[in-house]
Amino acid sequence: MNLRLVERLVNAVLYEGYILYPYRPSAVKNRQRFNFGALCPESYSVAQQGTEAWSMQTECLVRGGRRATIEVKARFLHLLAREVAELATPLVELREGDEPDYHPVEKLEIGDRLFQTWQEAVERDVSAPNLNLNDLVRESLRLAFAFPSTREIEPLRDASGKTVGVIVRKQAAIEGAIEVAAERAGDNLFKVSVRILNETKFGDAKSRSRDEALMQSLVSTHTILSVGEGEFVSLLDPPAAFRDAAAGCHNIGTWPVLVGEAGERDCLLSSPIILYDYPEIAPESPGDLFDGTEIDEILTLRILTLTEDEKRAMRGVDERARQILERTETMPVEQMMKMHGAMRSLHLAEEDER
Repeated sequence: MNLRLVERLVNAVLYEGYILYPYRPSAVKNRQRFNFGALCPESYSVAQQGTEAWSMQTECLVRGGRRATIEVKARFLHLLAREVAELATPLVELREGDEPDYHPVEKLEIGDRLFQTWQEAVERDVSAPNLNLNDLVRESLRLAFAFPSTREIEPLRDASGKTVGVIVRKQAAIEGAIEVAAERAGDNLFKVSVRILNETKFGDAKSRSRDEALMQSLVSTHTILSVGEGEFVSLLDPPAAFRDAAAGCHNIGTWPVLVGEAGERDCLLSSPIILYDYPEIAPESPGDLFDGTEIDEILTLRILTLTEDEKRAMRGVDERARQILERTETMPVEQMMKMHGAMRSLHLAEEDER
């Protein structure tokens, strides 16, 4: 397995839509984020009559014998609310544990620095390694997980050293489970099922907003499966002998595809975004733009046209937005030219002509 290739791909899936051009919190398209792979609490899903999912199901086929094993890893983002606030009275010193008198604001300017209220995210993963497929046929696995609530205050100081504002970061608790099962689908053929569930308690769900639900959701959820002593069967292009078994795989809210170098069959990505077998990030792409890296040149040129005030707002979003801006402004001309166009798979076109 080409780990670097797989990691770059799954990170692109994890952060798809995290923040979109023009990369500012005030942009309309950034006011409803996290539209892919969001698993909300079950009570909120029921309140929304199923328009918001609380579970995800992956089913796939594995060829293998008695020693075949599988590893399941669920990855998602756990949101972190970043609230910017201004102090009622500037303080000379803010000791750890102090709770100053403050009021939240959308943004706060201190000297040449801009601080903005925003939703950050923490990467989470839950793994179930080295699961023997024959054992899973006899008994399924249920793995519960939980991440606690957190709260911290960061002081914001002016040029004189006085604390004039704070950043309050709050993260709500989440709970969930991974369920893994297998059944025989033929000689040395297994159908593997993986369910990811958000079991977080979420009271008064009918009267609460999507933003509130997202704070206790599994966001950009996807599953990475790897097999030992066996191989996955493509569900997009299964061999004739496995077409009926492939048709019997039911995937809900996700799309399983083979990943790695073309021809490898030991790793599968079950993505909330529709992909094809062996997807790749374009080698010309200089880095994440959180938009599928399909329109790098257009986005890069648009970023370069932002005004200084707009760039300042972009820097104030978070470290990921700052990195996009810095990378774009310092990009060598040669790198920019690489994004202008590329020709691939010429051999296929030649074969078609024959």
